[in-house]
Amino acid sequence: MTFAWPMMLVFLLCVPALGWRYVQRQRTAQVRVGELAATGLVAVGAAARLGRRRHIPIVLTLAALTILGVALARPHASFALPKRSGTVILAFDVSNSMLADDVVPSRLDAAKTSASAFIAGAPEQVRIGVIAFGDGALVLQPPTDDHALALDAVTRLTPGGGTAAGPAILAALTAIDGKPVTVDAEQVDDNPDTDDFADVAIGYHRSASIVLLSDGENTNGIDPIAVAQLAAKAGVRITTIGVGQQGGAVIEVDGFQLATEVDEALLTAIAEATGGQFVRAVDAAALDAAYQSIDLEWVREQEAVELTGAFALAAALLFVLAAGATLRWFGRVV
Repeated sequence: MTFAWPMMLVFLLCVPALGWRYVQRQRTAQVRVGELAATGLVAVGAAARLGRRRHIPIVLTLAALTILGVALARPHASFALPKRSGTVILAFDVSNSMLADDVVPSRLDAAKTSASAFIAGAPEQVRIGVIAFGDGALVLQPPTDDHALALDAVTRLTPGGGTAAGPAILAALTAIDGKPVTVDAEQVDDNPDTDDFADVAIGYHRSASIVLLSDGENTNGIDPIAVAQLAAKAGVRITTIGVGQQGGAVIEVDGFQLATEVDEALLTAIAEATGGQFVRAVDAAALDAAYQSIDLEWVREQEAVELTGAFALAAALLFVLAAGATLRWFGRVV
């Protein structure tokens, strides 16, 4: 236990002084009672009837003063408190199809709004990073516990290009690991089901997760399922969110009509490769629910907690008990 104002502990010196004073008064009273008894003038009073119980109120009072003296010093103690922690990488598909308005006001704007709400409500010890992927992938904000920076990165998202889910996962793993994570794209293309990444330098990050938001089929880059297997090796879970109505939508880009539909099979396979889950988000409410399902890790962290209130309450209760005892036994509060 530590104290914010340790100098206030000097107040505790008053407690033994008051106790000594009480003992001296009791001895004086006993001498006086003996003198009066010799003359036959002593009547049996409440103190005599109670015997040693008459000391209970003063004992309670001295205990209350001791606890109050400790409270004045503002005691603190460390406790292991459960908290949600970890690293979350929000990877946004910013391809042109995210302009579709089947999710109001648009797929990308709805995703940004829900992501901003998630960031604003995330525990401060959760580190959040932001990635945008279209034809390639770009780390807009490395993982940080400064959630204002993550919010700023989300607001800067603008649509354009195709969909490169594989490079997005690699970029997310790079952000999580803190150094470039690369794989042999040709080897993966030759054997897209490989899970042999023994030569890939990456740590183990059980408390990290990736949230991959996409609305269309993968069009660019390395096979995302193979990269998802690398994420699984690193202990990273991937939650995939398919943004868009069932049946897809049609958008216009540079004068051309383009149909876009969520590749549910691919997004499900990516998530399941890491022990994560796929969520279909057809509106803003579904997006909010998807973010709430993100599996953050519960950890126990030592935290200093001020106990002044608890000590003050205990002292007050003892004062009340002491007053109640004197009122009941002696008919007055001393």
